Amino acid sequence: MTATERKAPAAPWVVDVPLEDEGGEADELPLSMRLSIADTLTLSNATCGFLAVYFTTTGVLIPHLTNSGDAGVVRNNAATAVLLMLLASVFDLFDGLVARKLRASPMGAELDNLSDLISFGLAPAYFVLVWGMVVGDVHEPLSALAATVVLLAVVLRLARFSCTTMPDGVFQGMPSPFGALTVVSIVLLELPFTPTLLAIVGVAWLMVSRVEYPKPRGTLAAAMLGWIVLSMALLTAWAFDAPGGLLLLQTGCSLQLVLGAVIPLFAMARRVYAFRDHRREARAGLES
Repeated sequence: MTATERKAPAAPWVVDVPLEDEGGEADELPLSMRLSIADTLTLSNATCGFLAVYFTTTGVLIPHLTNSGDAGVVRNNAATAVLLMLLASVFDLFDGLVARKLRASPMGAELDNLSDLISFGLAPAYFVLVWGMVVGDVHEPLSALAATVVLLAVVLRLARFSCTTMPDGVFQGMPSPFGALTVVSIVLLELPFTPTLLAIVGVAWLMVSRVEYPKPRGTLAAAMLGWIVLSMALLTAWAFDAPGGLLLLQTGCSLQLVLGAVIPLFAMARRVYAFRDHRREARAGLES
Protein backbone atom coordinates (compact mmCIF):
# COMPACT_ATOMS: atom_id res chain seq x y z
CA MET A 1 0.00 0.00 0.00
CA THR A 2 1.37 3.36 -0.97
CA ALA A 3 1.62 6.36 1.34
CA THR A 4 -1.24 7.95 -0.55
CA GLU A 5 -3.45 4.93 0.03
CA ARG A 6 -2.64 4.87 3.77
CA LYS A 7 -3.73 8.48 4.21
CA ALA A 8 -7.24 8.53 5.69
CA PRO A 9 -9.69 11.16 4.44
CA ALA A 10 -9.94 14.19 6.69
CA ALA A 11 -13.00 14.50 8.87
CA PRO A 12 -15.38 17.22 7.69
CA TRP A 13 -15.00 19.16 10.94
CA VAL A 14 -11.22 19.29 10.81
CA VAL A 15 -9.82 22.64 9.67
CA ASP A 16 -6.56 22.56 7.74
CA VAL A 17 -3.83 24.56 9.48
CA PRO A 18 -1.08 26.04 7.27
CA LEU A 19 2.12 24.03 7.76
CA GLU A 20 5.66 25.06 7.14
CA ASP A 21 6.60 25.26 3.48
CA GLU A 22 9.65 23.65 1.90
CA GLY A 23 11.77 26.60 2.95
CA GLY A 24 10.90 25.97 6.60
CA GLU A 25 8.97 29.23 7.04
CA ALA A 26 5.43 29.17 8.36
CA ASP A 27 2.73 30.99 6.42
CA GLU A 28 2.09 34.35 8.01
CA LEU A 29 -1.29 35.22 9.46
CA PRO A 30 -3.29 37.72 7.41
CA LEU A 31 -3.00 41.29 8.61
CA SER A 32 -6.60 41.31 9.89
CA MET A 33 -5.81 38.43 12.30
CA ARG A 34 -2.70 39.88 13.94
CA LEU A 35 -3.06 41.27 17.45
CA SER A 36 -1.21 44.43 18.37
CA ILE A 37 -0.10 45.48 21.85
CA ALA A 38 -3.13 47.76 22.00
CA ASP A 39 -5.39 44.79 21.20
CA THR A 40 -3.87 42.86 24.10
CA LEU A 41 -4.76 45.70 26.45
CA THR A 42 -8.27 45.75 25.01
CA LEU A 43 -8.68 42.01 25.63
CA SER A 44 -7.44 42.57 29.20
CA ASN A 45 -10.26 45.10 29.53
CA ALA A 46 -12.80 42.44 28.49
CA THR A 47 -11.29 39.90 30.88
CA CYS A 48 -11.65 42.31 33.80
CA GLY A 49 -15.30 42.90 32.91
CA PHE A 50 -16.04 39.19 32.82
CA LEU A 51 -14.28 38.61 36.15
CA ALA A 52 -16.29 41.49 37.67
CA VAL A 53 -19.47 39.60 36.74
CA TYR A 54 -17.97 36.43 38.23
CA PHE A 55 -17.16 38.03 41.59
CA THR A 56 -20.55 39.74 41.72
CA THR A 57 -22.22 36.36 41.21
CA THR A 58 -20.12 34.14 43.46
CA GLY A 59 -19.34 36.69 46.14
CA VAL A 60 -22.57 38.71 46.40
CA LEU A 61 -25.52 37.01 44.69
CA ILE A 62 -24.97 33.37 45.68
CA PRO A 63 -24.32 34.14 49.39
CA HIS A 64 -27.54 36.19 49.38
CA LEU A 65 -29.60 33.42 47.76
CA THR A 66 -28.19 30.72 50.04
CA ASN A 67 -28.14 32.84 53.21
CA SER A 68 -24.48 32.02 53.63
CA GLY A 69 -21.32 34.06 53.70
CA ASP A 70 -19.92 36.56 56.13
CA ALA A 71 -20.73 40.24 55.62
CA GLY A 72 -17.02 41.03 55.40
CA VAL A 73 -16.51 38.42 52.68
CA VAL A 74 -19.44 39.79 50.69
CA ARG A 75 -18.01 43.30 51.05
CA ASN A 76 -14.61 42.10 49.83
CA ASN A 77 -16.13 40.44 46.78
CA ALA A 78 -18.23 43.48 45.93
CA ALA A 79 -15.13 45.65 46.22
CA THR A 80 -13.18 43.21 44.04
CA ALA A 81 -15.85 43.42 41.33
CA VAL A 82 -15.68 47.22 41.33
CA LEU A 83 -11.87 47.14 41.41
CA LEU A 84 -11.93 44.99 38.28
CA MET A 85 -14.15 47.55 36.54
CA LEU A 86 -11.69 50.25 37.54
CA LEU A 87 -8.82 48.16 36.21
CA ALA A 88 -10.75 47.67 32.97
CA SER A 89 -11.01 51.45 32.64
CA VAL A 90 -7.22 51.68 33.04
CA PHE A 91 -6.74 49.20 30.19
CA ASP A 92 -9.30 51.13 28.14
CA LEU A 93 -7.41 54.37 28.78
CA PHE A 94 -4.05 52.92 27.76
CA ASP A 95 -5.11 50.92 24.71
CA GLY A 96 -6.02 54.12 22.89
CA LEU A 97 -2.76 55.78 23.88
CA VAL A 98 -0.73 52.75 22.79
CA ALA A 99 -2.65 52.50 19.51
CA ARG A 100 -1.83 56.12 18.70
CA LYS A 101 1.84 55.76 19.65
CA LEU A 102 2.50 52.39 18.02
CA ARG A 103 -0.09 50.88 15.74
CA ALA A 104 -3.59 49.42 15.85
CA SER A 105 -4.70 46.27 14.08
CA PRO A 106 -7.71 46.33 11.71
CA MET A 107 -9.67 44.61 14.48
CA GLY A 108 -8.85 47.27 17.06
CA ALA A 109 -12.02 49.34 16.88
CA GLU A 110 -14.30 46.30 16.93
CA LEU A 111 -12.42 44.71 19.82
CA ASP A 112 -12.62 47.96 21.76
CA ASN A 113 -16.41 48.24 21.36
CA LEU A 114 -16.99 44.59 22.29
CA SER A 115 -14.73 44.84 25.34
CA ASP A 116 -16.37 48.08 26.48
CA LEU A 117 -19.77 46.42 26.17
CA ILE A 118 -18.66 43.68 28.58
CA SER A 119 -16.80 45.82 31.12
CA PHE A 120 -18.87 49.02 31.06
CA GLY A 121 -22.25 47.71 29.91
CA LEU A 122 -22.83 44.17 31.15
CA ALA A 123 -20.75 44.34 34.35
CA PRO A 124 -22.31 47.52 35.86
CA ALA A 125 -25.82 46.54 34.69
CA TYR A 126 -25.43 43.17 36.37
CA PHE A 127 -24.13 44.92 39.50
CA VAL A 128 -27.33 47.01 39.56
CA LEU A 129 -29.47 43.91 39.06
CA VAL A 130 -27.81 42.05 41.95
CA TRP A 131 -28.12 45.16 44.14
CA GLY A 132 -31.89 45.13 43.53
CA MET A 133 -32.09 41.46 44.50
CA VAL A 134 -30.09 42.02 47.68
CA VAL A 135 -32.01 45.08 48.92
CA GLY A 136 -35.39 43.31 48.68
CA ASP A 137 -37.55 41.20 46.40
CA VAL A 138 -40.12 43.96 46.08
CA HIS A 139 -37.52 46.15 44.32
CA GLU A 140 -36.16 43.43 42.02
CA PRO A 141 -38.35 44.19 38.95
CA LEU A 142 -37.49 47.90 39.04
CA SER A 143 -33.79 47.21 39.50
CA ALA A 144 -33.93 44.78 36.57
CA LEU A 145 -35.51 47.54 34.50
CA ALA A 146 -32.82 50.03 35.55
CA ALA A 147 -30.10 47.49 34.74
CA THR A 148 -31.61 46.96 31.29
CA VAL A 149 -31.68 50.74 30.73
CA VAL A 150 -27.97 50.97 31.64
CA LEU A 151 -27.05 48.10 29.31
CA LEU A 152 -29.06 49.51 26.38
CA ALA A 153 -27.63 52.98 26.96
CA VAL A 154 -24.09 51.60 26.61
CA VAL A 155 -25.07 49.61 23.49
CA LEU A 156 -26.58 52.70 21.87
CA ARG A 157 -23.68 54.89 22.94
CA LEU A 158 -21.08 52.53 21.46
CA ALA A 159 -23.07 52.11 18.24
CA ARG A 160 -23.43 55.87 17.83
CA PHE A 161 -19.74 56.38 18.52
CA SER A 162 -18.89 53.98 15.68
CA CYS A 163 -20.98 55.74 13.04
CA THR A 164 -20.73 59.44 13.89
CA THR A 165 -17.91 61.94 13.65
CA MET A 166 -17.38 64.37 16.49
CA PRO A 167 -15.07 67.40 16.72
CA ASP A 168 -11.60 66.44 17.80
CA GLY A 169 -11.14 66.24 21.56
CA VAL A 170 -14.74 65.63 22.67
CA PHE A 171 -17.19 62.76 23.14
CA GLN A 172 -20.92 63.08 22.63
CA GLY A 173 -22.50 61.75 25.78
CA MET A 174 -20.84 60.50 28.95
CA PRO A 175 -18.12 57.98 28.02
CA SER A 176 -19.13 54.43 28.91
CA PRO A 177 -16.20 53.78 31.32
CA PHE A 178 -17.01 56.94 33.26
CA GLY A 179 -20.73 56.11 33.13
CA ALA A 180 -20.15 52.60 34.46
CA LEU A 181 -18.10 53.87 37.40
CA THR A 182 -20.72 56.52 38.14
CA VAL A 183 -23.50 53.92 38.16
CA VAL A 184 -21.53 51.70 40.54
CA SER A 185 -20.74 54.72 42.75
CA ILE A 186 -24.47 55.46 43.06
CA VAL A 187 -25.11 51.89 44.23
CA LEU A 188 -22.23 51.97 46.74
CA LEU A 189 -23.57 55.18 48.30
CA GLU A 190 -26.46 53.10 49.69
CA LEU A 191 -29.04 55.86 49.31
CA PRO A 192 -32.78 55.11 49.54
CA PHE A 193 -34.05 52.97 46.68
CA THR A 194 -35.98 55.60 44.71
CA PRO A 195 -33.20 58.26 44.56
CA THR A 196 -30.72 55.53 43.65
CA LEU A 197 -32.94 54.28 40.83
CA LEU A 198 -33.52 57.80 39.46
CA ALA A 199 -29.81 58.60 39.60
CA ILE A 200 -28.93 55.40 37.70
CA VAL A 201 -31.45 56.19 34.97
CA GLY A 202 -30.10 59.76 34.87
CA VAL A 203 -26.56 58.49 34.21
CA ALA A 204 -27.91 56.21 31.47
CA TRP A 205 -29.54 59.25 29.88
CA LEU A 206 -26.27 61.19 30.05
CA MET A 207 -24.51 58.38 28.16
CA VAL A 208 -26.90 58.67 25.20
CA SER A 209 -27.35 62.44 25.43
CA ARG A 210 -25.65 65.10 23.30
CA VAL A 211 -23.81 66.53 26.29
CA GLU A 212 -20.15 66.84 25.34
CA TYR A 213 -17.36 65.38 27.48
CA PRO A 214 -13.67 66.07 26.79
CA LYS A 215 -11.52 63.15 25.70
CA PRO A 216 -8.95 62.10 28.31
CA ARG A 217 -5.73 63.23 26.67
CA GLY A 218 -2.58 64.78 28.06
CA THR A 219 -3.13 66.37 31.45
CA LEU A 220 -6.73 65.20 31.61
CA ALA A 221 -5.67 61.58 30.97
CA ALA A 222 -3.11 61.81 33.78
CA ALA A 223 -5.74 63.29 36.09
CA MET A 224 -8.17 60.52 35.16
CA LEU A 225 -5.56 57.85 35.88
CA GLY A 226 -4.80 59.46 39.25
CA TRP A 227 -8.51 59.50 40.10
CA ILE A 228 -8.84 55.80 39.22
CA VAL A 229 -5.86 54.90 41.42
CA LEU A 230 -7.31 56.95 44.29
CA SER A 231 -10.67 55.20 43.83
CA MET A 232 -8.91 51.83 44.02
CA ALA A 233 -7.27 52.87 47.29
CA LEU A 234 -10.61 53.98 48.75
CA LEU A 235 -12.26 50.70 47.73
CA THR A 236 -9.43 48.70 49.29
CA ALA A 237 -9.75 50.60 52.56
CA TRP A 238 -13.49 49.89 52.60
CA ALA A 239 -13.01 46.21 51.69
CA PHE A 240 -10.65 45.62 54.60
CA ASP A 241 -12.86 47.62 56.99
CA ALA A 242 -10.15 50.19 57.70
CA PRO A 243 -10.99 52.96 60.19
CA GLY A 244 -13.06 55.52 58.34
CA GLY A 245 -13.10 53.29 55.25
CA LEU A 246 -16.84 53.62 54.70
CA LEU A 247 -16.71 57.41 55.02
CA LEU A 248 -13.80 57.58 52.57
CA LEU A 249 -15.68 55.38 50.10
CA GLN A 250 -18.83 57.49 50.34
CA THR A 251 -16.77 60.64 49.84
CA GLY A 252 -15.14 59.17 46.74
CA CYS A 253 -18.49 58.02 45.33
CA SER A 254 -19.99 61.47 45.93
CA LEU A 255 -17.04 63.10 44.14
CA GLN A 256 -17.57 60.73 41.21
CA LEU A 257 -21.14 62.01 40.86
CA VAL A 258 -19.98 65.62 41.11
CA LEU A 259 -17.34 65.04 38.43
CA GLY A 260 -19.97 63.54 36.13
CA ALA A 261 -21.93 66.78 36.36
CA VAL A 262 -18.96 69.19 36.29
CA ILE A 263 -16.67 67.71 33.60
CA PRO A 264 -19.01 68.68 30.69
CA LEU A 265 -18.47 72.30 31.71
CA PHE A 266 -14.83 71.99 30.56
CA ALA A 267 -15.94 70.95 27.08
CA MET A 268 -18.48 73.77 27.05
CA ALA A 269 -15.83 76.29 28.12
CA ARG A 270 -13.53 75.03 25.36
CA ARG A 271 -16.24 75.61 22.76
CA VAL A 272 -16.92 79.11 24.10
CA TYR A 273 -13.21 80.02 23.95
CA ALA A 274 -12.89 78.55 20.45
CA PHE A 275 -15.92 80.58 19.32
CA ARG A 276 -14.46 83.77 20.78
CA ASP A 277 -11.10 83.12 19.12
CA HIS A 278 -12.82 82.55 15.81
CA ARG A 279 -14.71 85.84 16.12
CA ARG A 280 -11.52 87.72 16.97
CA GLU A 281 -9.75 86.26 13.96
CA ALA A 282 -12.72 87.14 11.73
CA ARG A 283 -12.74 90.76 13.01
CA ALA A 284 -9.00 91.03 12.58
CA GLY A 285 -9.35 89.79 9.00
CA LEU A 286 -12.03 92.37 8.25
CA GLU A 287 -10.04 95.22 9.78
CA SER A 288 -6.95 94.33 7.79
